[in-house]
Amino acid sequence: MTSPVASGGRVLALWCPDWPATAAAMADDLPPQHPIAVLHANRVIACSAPARSVGVRRGMRKRQAQSACPEMTVVTTDDHRDGRFFEPVVAVVADLVPVVEVLRPGLLVVPSSNATRYFGGEDVLAEKLIDAVAASGVEAHVGVADELFTAVLAARHGAHVEPGGDAVYLAGRPVADLAVEPSLSDPTRTELVDLLRRLGISTIGAFAELPAGDVATRFSADAMTAHRLANAVPGRPPSGQISPVDLVIEHRCDPPIDRVDAAAFLGRRLADALARRLAAASVACTRLTVEAVTERGQRHSRTWRCAQPLTPEATADRIRWQLEGWLTGGRAGAEGRPDAPIDVLRLEPVEVVAAGALQYSLNGNGLPEDPEVDERARRSLVRVQGLLGGDAVQLPIRSGGRGPGDRITMVSLGDERVPARNPDAPWPGRLPQPTPAVLLDTPIQMLDLTGSPVEVTARGCFSTEPTTIRMERRGRARGGAWELRWWAGPWPTGIDTDTGGITARAQVLLDDSRALLLSYRAEKWVVEGVYE
Repeated sequence: MTSPVASGGRVLALWCPDWPATAAAMADDLPPQHPIAVLHANRVIACSAPARSVGVRRGMRKRQAQSACPEMTVVTTDDHRDGRFFEPVVAVVADLVPVVEVLRPGLLVVPSSNATRYFGGEDVLAEKLIDAVAASGVEAHVGVADELFTAVLAARHGAHVEPGGDAVYLAGRPVADLAVEPSLSDPTRTELVDLLRRLGISTIGAFAELPAGDVATRFSADAMTAHRLANAVPGRPPSGQISPVDLVIEHRCDPPIDRVDAAAFLGRRLADALARRLAAASVACTRLTVEAVTERGQRHSRTWRCAQPLTPEATADRIRWQLEGWLTGGRAGAEGRPDAPIDVLRLEPVEVVAAGALQYSLNGNGLPEDPEVDERARRSLVRVQGLLGGDAVQLPIRSGGRGPGDRITMVSLGDERVPARNPDAPWPGRLPQPTPAVLLDTPIQMLDLTGSPVEVTARGCFSTEPTTIRMERRGRARGGAWELRWWAGPWPTGIDTDTGGITARAQVLLDDSRALLLSYRAEKWVVEGVYE
């Protein structure tokens, strides 16, 4: 089954600004005019409008924010609080538009096409939603566009994008807007934005003009997703795969549930069961519907959409937010509190993708973070180590350094994981992003127009202008000579301890379109990395 939000047509996004601060104020029963700030790691991540009016800003340290507004209430971040208090807002929207997808607490989207025809226009629908949410004491902004990402961005500015105008609207927006919404972007999107700024790309339109092939070969996989969004192309297919019926988890509660703690405990169990069933089918869930049915037949259903495949922990959190908000808040009646204890809880993956879309990140051990996969991988590596010797199995850990090879320290399995260099040190002169995709140490010759070797002088410059790269055939490495289309550098990196000469790096583009990172040391050139 395909969600109407993702099946084409127009999308309406409803955004509640500063939702963590709003939820915290509702939890403490504070008036709207009272300043409040939400902290994480001793820094402000959200604050109310009264707090901003006196100078409080995101990223401030707690002491700095309190000095700007001494009477301000300061609370710590709480995802469960945010989800619990957002459920009544979702219920209000669901009264007007039955199909609602929650991206995160404080942000939801609805398909506007059918609702627009019913209410007589997109502006009328937006006004009714804003008024309905405002009646519950919550400020909201609405954005309408063809694509979900554009609608979410438009909601932050209360904009109405005309049909077919997504690309034009996005073109003038700053490139930082690609990472402004965490529920629709990869965690590394901010690094991409910083890199684009350093390259002189300041707007989404300028990024969209880059050829897709260049983006795919020179940046990360998420950069390609961002490039599609910048061109107003859907960032994800409408439905990665039709959800098989046997993936649905349905549990009959015995005894029926009427307490939040019992619902949260059951939610964790069902989230684990769903994860095992998805893993057995080699798929991962990207959009999940959670439905609860009471003993009297009342139903409460919400659909959650995520930028990344849902983990068991993320699934359990969404179940808890939804049920906690339903069991403890809302209005009495059809969309308010349940009319009886919950008898059936149902999890339906309405959109799944191939398991390859769910990539395990690597922790300090160099192993996947999933405990079961971690243990299987560890046992396999120990067996290999027993056959080949202690140093035959080594794991990479993050290290410090200026070059790409310096940022990895290989440690034998079982040894203390201590990097050769402190990765948190400043490392001035460090090679900027993007880093080479392949690391090598292949000797080459850099020649000028006359065929003479090009060296790096004591002043850190090329001795003559380079024109050719020549590589001798060694083993499987092919030999040959290539003309240079472009080069940058050299950049001095230090003094060679053996020869006393200068060391440096340079980047070159060959006539076959390969880009190389070269290193000059011991008065010789080597290929340090290849960009892909």
